[in-house]
Amino acid sequence: MAVLRVERAITRRQLADALGVHYQTVGYLERGEYSPSLHLALRIAEYFEVPVEVIFSTTPFPRIGSTPPPPA
Repeated sequence: MAVLRVERAITRRQLADALGVHYQTVGYLERGEYSPSLHLALRIAEYFEVPVEVIFSTTPFPRIGSTPPPPA
């Protein structure tokens, strides 16, 4: 979510206002400290015009800047 937000030059506050949540909620979501309700997750995906799976997954995403393991 943070990558999409930064790529589109949207502040946390702007995203929070568009979603009707507190700006700190956006920070909690981006840091993985909070899991959104299904309704909020769908609204976030709709806002960014991407499938919800692009933003949220049941398995952790690799950290930005981390290198993938070498092929076996």
